[in-house]
Parts: sequence; C-alpha cells; structure tokens
Amino acid sequence: MTETSERRADSALRWSIAIHGGAGSMRRETMDEAARAAHEAGLRAALDAGRAVLAAGGTALDAVGAAVAVLEDDPLFNAGRGSVFTYNGINELDAAVMDGTTRQAGAVAGVTHVRNPVRLARAVMDHSPHVLLAGAGAEEFAREQGIELVDPDWFATEERWRQLQELKAKKLGWFDDGLKYGTVGAVACDSHGHVAAATSTGGLTGKRWNRIGDSPVIGAGTYADDRAGAVSCTGSGEQFIRAGVAHEICARMRLAGESAQGAADAVLAEVGTMRGVGGVIVVTPAGETVFAFTTPGMFRGRADHAGLYETGIFGMAGSKD
Repeated sequence: MTETSERRADSALRWSIAIHGGAGSMRRETMDEAARAAHEAGLRAALDAGRAVLAAGGTALDAVGAAVAVLEDDPLFNAGRGSVFTYNGINELDAAVMDGTTRQAGAVAGVTHVRNPVRLARAVMDHSPHVLLAGAGAEEFAREQGIELVDPDWFATEERWRQLQELKAKKLGWFDDGLKYGTVGAVACDSHGHVAAATSTGGLTGKRWNRIGDSPVIGAGTYADDRAGAVSCTGSGEQFIRAGVAHEICARMRLAGESAQGAADAVLAEVGTMRGVGGVIVVTPAGETVFAFTTPGMFRGRADHAGLYETGIFGMAGSKD
C-alpha cells in the first residue's frame, strides 16, 4: 500500500495521526518520479508537524491544525497556497476543524486573503459563538483575531492558472470534475484518547457562483466525536454533502458497532450510488487509523507512537493501480 514506510519510536505516549492531500486520478504510469518524490516530501512534512505535537503530549486538535497548515503552505496541494482558481480567476478557500471531546467546531468558506484557513477555522471555534463564517465577514473576523492575511497573489501559482486555462479551452462543463479532488486534511488521536479532525481546500478548478463543497460543512467533509472517531474527506463535494459522509461514518461506528474500515467503505459505496467518488481518513479513540478511497489514488500518510510512519499515493496493495 505504501510508497515509503519506516519505523520510528518517539515516546511512551500513545497517539496516532493520519493525513490526506486529496483523492484523484493519480496512477504510477502517469506520475513521474520527481512529482512522486515532491508530493511524498510534502506529506512527510505535514506528518512530522502533527506527530511532533502528539509526541510532546499535545492535543489532537493542535496536531491536526499543525499538519494541515503545512499542507496549506505547500503549492503542490489544493489548499492554501496551492488552491485552484475559480472560473473568474479567483482563489476561494474553505476549511474546518472539529474537537471530538466537546464536539465544538469552527469553519470558514470563500476566504481570499487568509494564508492558513485552518487557523481561522480554529479561531472561529475558540473565539466566536458561531460555527461557520464566510467571505468578507470571515476576513473581518480574521483581522480582529490577528490571523495572517496575504495578498491574493500569494495563492496565484502558474500551474493552477494553466489548469484553469485548459479547462476553459476544452469547455469541459461547469467545473473540473475529472477525478482531481485536492482537499487536504488530518485526523488524530492524542495520548488522552481524544480525537479531532481538520480539512482545508481550494475547491474545484473553474467553480462558479461562490460554490462551497463539503470540506467546511461539519458532518459532511469534517467530523469528530470521541464516542466514535474523527473523519476528514476528499472527493465530489456535492455527493459528500448529500450523504453526510463524515457524520455517517461516525454514526455507523457508534450506533451500529461497525469497524472504522467497514463504515468508511460502506459510506463511500453509498456515495458511489450517487455517482460520487473520493476518499476518507479515519482515526478511532483507540488510535486505529484507516484509509478508504474509490479513486485510483489518494495522497495519504499516517504515523503513531509505536513507530508506524508511512506515506502512499496510489491504489491499495493488490489493486491494479
């Protein structure tokens, strides 16, 4: 399953973390070695940021925020600096965080100046009476909270601009739905058995009308509950919203006693009946981490207190991809 795997023992504390950098059409035969190595390096940097928090006895909430912020600053991933362009040539960013202990959550949508939307989502959770803020109001709150703002040019990478021009030239439809879902996310269980989730995205290339996907929607793209687990999703957002994927996985685990893997596979199969695809990462309060995806690949990684440390891009072991 993994492209890189190694064993590292950090401390006596029990913890685990899993991350994703988006599900999509990645295949071994179409991704060259340089691109593969660059993406794996980005995944390792995010894993290292999250595991450092957990190994020091920090909270799952802090760990997922640290991991996702690293991915937001990496232009290879569709979140933060690597966000794709809307049809009108703007970068609109969404993010969410959720604490499994209290089930408090914070989310933002459609921000255009916030360097790390995941940090603003955390501020919404910690310092406002609300869950979801959007657009100009979210950025007004960011200024009040001292969240770092940047010029929109910070998000304008040449590769994402090329992808938008290609979409427009080919007249592919409402937006780029060609199996490229570049959301990033993290889930973690800390040494106290508490779980948390965080998700961040730049959306879909060529999206219009301030479209918002599942990532900032609590229960759809992001959910955490100490009674079941934490989930971060990546995929065809409209279907993930309609199925309430992240909450549905946790509900099946909590109420039906399903395993994390079984629940994730079952809910993704349900999404498939709606003609949706994508992937999820899940962590349980016992520290189990699982991946599930219905696309050819998903950028992913996980680490734990026992020394597990691995990253992957392509299909699971035994698959044709």
